[in-house]
Amino acid sequence: MTAALVLRAVDGPVHVEDVALNPVGPSQVRVRLAAAGVCHSDLSLANGTLRQPFPVVLGHEGAGVVVETGPDVSDVSVGDHVVLNWSPPCRSCWFCESGEPYLCSHADDARGVPYARAADGSELYAGLGTGAFATETVVGAHACIPVPADVPLDEAALLGCAVLTGVGAVLNAARVVPGQSVAVIGLGGVGLAALQGARIAGASTVIAVDASPAKEELALSLGATHFLSPGRSLAKEVRALTSGRGADHAIECVGRATTIRAAWSVTRRGGRATVLGLGSTTDEVTFNALEVAYFARTLQGCMYGSTDPAVDVPVLLSHYRSGALNLSALVTDHISLAEVGDAFTRMRDGVGARTLVHF
Repeated sequence: MTAALVLRAVDGPVHVEDVALNPVGPSQVRVRLAAAGVCHSDLSLANGTLRQPFPVVLGHEGAGVVVETGPDVSDVSVGDHVVLNWSPPCRSCWFCESGEPYLCSHADDARGVPYARAADGSELYAGLGTGAFATETVVGAHACIPVPADVPLDEAALLGCAVLTGVGAVLNAARVVPGQSVAVIGLGGVGLAALQGARIAGASTVIAVDASPAKEELALSLGATHFLSPGRSLAKEVRALTSGRGADHAIECVGRATTIRAAWSVTRRGGRATVLGLGSTTDEVTFNALEVAYFARTLQGCMYGSTDPAVDVPVLLSHYRSGALNLSALVTDHISLAEVGDAFTRMRDGVGARTLVHF
């Protein structure tokens, strides 16, 4: 049996239960988790913002050790250390063949297939196809990214979502170049990773924006040159720090209409605002007909940092080894599986950055 965090209904309570994982299929592997990050996407699954069959085992940002492989698996072996990929590309759909594996048509297939059973016999689904809030999980072999054994698995877990998304957005989607200015709005795990991505890209001015003054010291240590609080004067303050123009890039990491609109407003004419936050379908952003053409800004969405984890995880590890990427600094709370509900409360309140579950 496997201990797992089970959610049985939207906005319901989460409980640690003993579950029985399905047998490993021909192209699947069983992974013993070492650690898993608590991501805002887990909260979005729990509150119904993201669609997911129930009952579900939450968690998708995890790392662990392969303990069993199916007969058709050749890319990973028992004993390998791996990071889970919650959006594994199929490599054969139109998006994958067009160089956009982060938009793969089949990346979500696993989340709709039961992967375990509860003690009462009910079928369980894996959150985002991974079910990382559990001592063990079963995933497709293509959902595992091998990492060197000398990389601590608790730090490697963060690569699976927050760091790929935040750093990837800066380097791959926004394509920040040396000397440019970047404003990062929202300093959770993804936003703090984006700050580091801006520093790695060589941005000269990196403006961190968050409602919590308690995050200023951490933001400055991870690459921010300035820290601002959101508000009506935010665009004016950003312009004052960027020679009156506005930021070359804004990276939105919250997923609300107000912060998306703020990201647009702090960006200079001809600049680019990149939205990472996953918001509600009922939360609408508005623009007037004049400003779209007049400001000539680009507003773009970004899934999974526009990354291919098989390619980008090794790149991130090179930055980690060089000291340019600080993974441990992203974690502000270390908890057990039973404390994930409390982590969700802190997340709703905007307290802290990444919370890490240790098994």
